[in-house]
Amino acid sequence: MSQAEAVPGPARSVQASLERLHKLYPKLIDLRLERLVRLLADLGDPHLSLPPVIHVAGTNGKGSVCAFTRAIAEAAGLRVHVYTSPHLVRFNERIRLAGELVSDELLAQALDEVEAANAANQITVFEAITAAAFLLFSRVPADLCVVEVGLGGKFDATNVVRPAACAITSISMDHQDFLGDRLDIIAAEKAGIIKQGVSVVSGCLAPPAMQVVEAAAVAAGAPLLQRGRDWDVTETATGLRLDGLDLPRPSLLGAHQAENAGIAIGALRAAGFDLPAATLALGLRNAEWPARLQRLTGALLAQLPEGSQLWLDGAHNPGGAEVLAAQLAAWDGPTTLIVGMKQSKDVAEFLRILMPHAARVIAVQEKEQHLALPVPEIIAASGGVAVPGPDVHTALAQITAPTRVLICGSLYLAGEVLKLDAVG
Repeated sequence: MSQAEAVPGPARSVQASLERLHKLYPKLIDLRLERLVRLLADLGDPHLSLPPVIHVAGTNGKGSVCAFTRAIAEAAGLRVHVYTSPHLVRFNERIRLAGELVSDELLAQALDEVEAANAANQITVFEAITAAAFLLFSRVPADLCVVEVGLGGKFDATNVVRPAACAITSISMDHQDFLGDRLDIIAAEKAGIIKQGVSVVSGCLAPPAMQVVEAAAVAAGAPLLQRGRDWDVTETATGLRLDGLDLPRPSLLGAHQAENAGIAIGALRAAGFDLPAATLALGLRNAEWPARLQRLTGALLAQLPEGSQLWLDGAHNPGGAEVLAAQLAAWDGPTTLIVGMKQSKDVAEFLRILMPHAARVIAVQEKEQHLALPVPEIIAASGGVAVPGPDVHTALAQITAPTRVLICGSLYLAGEVLKLDAVG
């Protein structure tokens, strides 16, 4: 039985479409735009009929910026489309239509229409999904469209939009096999979303990355609003201060979220949404983004000794590890790490950054975890420090005293963990 045959109704139709689309191109990732441009033209160029778009690129923090942007806009009563990736549990998480996750019925119809227009031509799955999202966004009325880059920027499928504003979050080493092995080269890919005359808001980037972003903005005649020069945000005893404006602490945990919140507010302003402080405050409090220092309280926590805490984070590269290390250092008491990673990631560097802050490291690999790195390879990358789980349930069973546990290393692992936490 195929995966699609195991799912009933419209969801089965969605899965069947995705399985067929997977067969249309030999590579899962091939960063070029001409295939999608051709397909969108055959669909009537829906990407040119979207509400005002905020386009978000970066290595880490893209999803959080999208979450803050959506929450603030919705606090103002605006209808917001959102396109993000990857999903954690349900595919529908990738597409929000005017505030609601896309239904199986609408998604199935859009994928069928995209598949018919494509006429069996070569197309990657992500390109086809992007076309379906833009088709839906063009047909459902909304006030704002938030679009997250999938990979890189310059040749990412989302880079066909005509944004009202762009945002560039942190830039660090990741996806070197696709984007290059130097920070300036990776930054050039991210800066590829900058458009002629369109304002771009950036965080505080490392000098090699910042120089590239600045040069790209100058070449495009795009106003660049960078943290530390054109705007700034600091943590206070009660929350944040953004350019003299006092705001509450964001709902998303971690010192790095102050910058992400500032980028979101800056991008909204650059796109013409200058919202009052009360609306900004409500949005910061309401923002939700799973698997970003998310505290779990379901079935998995019940496996731990009473008094324990269980946290989940999708960090999977050295930049994400630095953020987690800062949080581990800020927490009182020991933390046990449960780590499962995707193949091709720099697991040795990821662990090198985190291990000094961990009381114990347990390596895991879930059965359905996409492209999971085998447990022995994680242990080897840790220099023998990590011990085998070998999966989440058995890793948790090894913990016999109350403690804090953080599961991290992969968004694909995070998705599997959320499923386990819901059902036990």
